[in-house]
Amino acid sequence: MLKHKITYSRLRNLFLLPSVVWIAVFFVAPVILVLVFSFFERGIYGGIEYNFTVKNFLLIFDDLYYKPVTRTFFVALLNATICLLAGYPLAYYISTRGSNKFKNTLLILALLPFWTNFLIRTFSWMMLLGNEGLINSTLMKMHLIHEPLQLLFTPFAVQLGLLYNYLPFMVLPLYASIEKIDKNLYLASNDLGASGLKTFWNVTLPLSKPGILTGLFLVFIPTLGEFVTPDLLGGAKSPMLGNIVKDQFLTARNWPFGSALVFVIMMLILLSIILRDKVFKIQST
Repeated sequence: MLKHKITYSRLRNLFLLPSVVWIAVFFVAPVILVLVFSFFERGIYGGIEYNFTVKNFLLIFDDLYYKPVTRTFFVALLNATICLLAGYPLAYYISTRGSNKFKNTLLILALLPFWTNFLIRTFSWMMLLGNEGLINSTLMKMHLIHEPLQLLFTPFAVQLGLLYNYLPFMVLPLYASIEKIDKNLYLASNDLGASGLKTFWNVTLPLSKPGILTGLFLVFIPTLGEFVTPDLLGGAKSPMLGNIVKDQFLTARNWPFGSALVFVIMMLILLSIILRDKVFKIQST
């Protein structure tokens, strides 16, 4: 019996080996490489000079870079909040209305943007929000405005693009969480004389907290590293941390400082995951 257990253990480890190698090569090694590069200096013509320094991390607190860092955190938090406010009614409607066929149709419509490339979806918003775009052209033809509104290259355009691209990440976990709620609880609440609002406040909302927390972090974490949407819809007016990282690697060729910024993003994401796990533990207790 012991021999069979040892054989099974070795066989299990053998099957796990490819996954361990994959994680080590494509996840652990790049993270270590980024951390090591962040403690070196930029060469005169770009690249890396292997002189140990911590000035790359101190440079983050300069006003030129500190403000985009705080702006990135604020935009990510705001985007997660707006997605929650917009996604919860949609997820609640899908999960509580109609037959399964109707629900599946609505879910497909909610996921429809994912069928198109992320970059194409962002360019579509540029066509809608531009000075000669569909929105301004329609408003001018209706004589509601006399000159185009400045919709593109504004913080509003960035936030609208982020909301559009990340709303499905909020809707899906909310729908899964609300769908799991026992429908008998709604009947019991109605039998006890509770109104629809009280039933939602005392039954639906508390039991859907796991979906709320999951959706918040599914939106917040990728927004921290966003650079395509702010670059295309915000231009130079609304740079985020991801835009600065891209510029450091591709334009300024300051790989050490870019690595330091990447490491800061990873630490923010790690802290967010730790906070999520702690919140989940509090909710479960």
